[in-house]
Amino acid sequence: MDKLKLIIQREFIAKVRNKTFIIMTFLSPLLMVGMIALVAFLTKTSLEKKRTIAYVDASHIFTEKDFQDDETISYVNLFDVDLKTAKEITQTSAHYGLLYIPKNTQIDSISNNIQFYSEDSPNMIMIADIERTIASKLQDIKRKQLGIDIKQLEDSKVNVDVKLSNFSGERTSKLINGLKIGFGIGAGYLLMMFIVIYGNMVMRSVIEEKTSRIIEVIISSVKPFQLMLGKVIGTASAGLLQFFIWSIVLSVLMLISSLIFGVDMASNVGTIQTTPEQMEVMKTAANGEAHLILEEIKKLPWISMFFLFLFYFLGGYLLYSSIYAAIGAAVDNETDTQQFMLPVILPLVLGVYVGFSSVIGDPHGTIATTFSMIPFTSPIVMLMRIPFGVPWWQIAISMALLIVTFLIVIWLAAKIYRVGILMYGKKPSYKELYKWMKY
Repeated sequence: MDKLKLIIQREFIAKVRNKTFIIMTFLSPLLMVGMIALVAFLTKTSLEKKRTIAYVDASHIFTEKDFQDDETISYVNLFDVDLKTAKEITQTSAHYGLLYIPKNTQIDSISNNIQFYSEDSPNMIMIADIERTIASKLQDIKRKQLGIDIKQLEDSKVNVDVKLSNFSGERTSKLINGLKIGFGIGAGYLLMMFIVIYGNMVMRSVIEEKTSRIIEVIISSVKPFQLMLGKVIGTASAGLLQFFIWSIVLSVLMLISSLIFGVDMASNVGTIQTTPEQMEVMKTAANGEAHLILEEIKKLPWISMFFLFLFYFLGGYLLYSSIYAAIGAAVDNETDTQQFMLPVILPLVLGVYVGFSSVIGDPHGTIATTFSMIPFTSPIVMLMRIPFGVPWWQIAISMALLIVTFLIVIWLAAKIYRVGILMYGKKPSYKELYKWMKY
């Protein structure tokens, strides 16, 4: 036990004192915030950019009131101009584009033959706005032609807002599911990123010691199993420390960037563009259900979620890191590791895919439940399911299977590690690895 403790301390100190580790610990948040701020700034600039669009209404259906200027688009009406002349005026005036509405008496013919001309590919969000404006006008005209009373049609619309409640009568919010999904996706991606980054770090550490022949000296006084376990735990400790520093530095930098540059990075990056009407509906719904959301957040089992997050986070990392350590012991350089990486990455990708395709839509379905039990995918899938509430017996079975599988994998990985760390100059095959596990 003392030797294992010394190995963990050695690995931890070696990683923390490494210049690259120190530089990347503080440089990575700067680069990340810089990229997020740049994307947010460019997105905001693009959305606020004013574009001038010329239009020709040969159908004489539309009026200038139908094409109202807004924050991003300014319309110029080219009266009684043919299409060829309109193109020349638009190009010489350096307008963003030309909207041409053909002359026709049939509404369907007009809607199917409207053209937009521009030098480059137009902004599709802007085109969608123009389409909604034109469609609204043409729909009103067609309804009148069909004898449909537009006022009665508008009055006949019914908005349905289904209220959610449990069987005891307590109301719940529909928006809380979005928060649960966000937590699950964030936890799953964080674990996957942690495994890939620090699993590779364990593998490279073993390869470096093996190629420098330091391992031959170390192995004379320490058992291979203790050495491998110490490397995994020591690297995990350094990684957790780095992640903790990153979270603090990122939070501070994003706050400072928002205050200095006036860019709300959390809302500008990766958001789906919505219409002003949709945004207003969303804000109204959020304001109306704010107290319900707060009540739902308070009811979430935060303590159990925290400890389960730690368990699956560390359990998943230890399981995969033992495999990474075995791969590092089996080869002499990183190039030779490529043949063994696919079986390691596939379960991680599968876990994320199942999380998106099944857990979000049906967190208690057969697929989500099954993959939350399989040890190689359970760390990611179960983390995504936990916010939605998982029966205790499913969690117990999943945790037990993960622990048993980890012990089996680390025992088999230690056998590969024991033989592989002393093998040089030969690229092993899967058949040879199987023989090593039988020694």
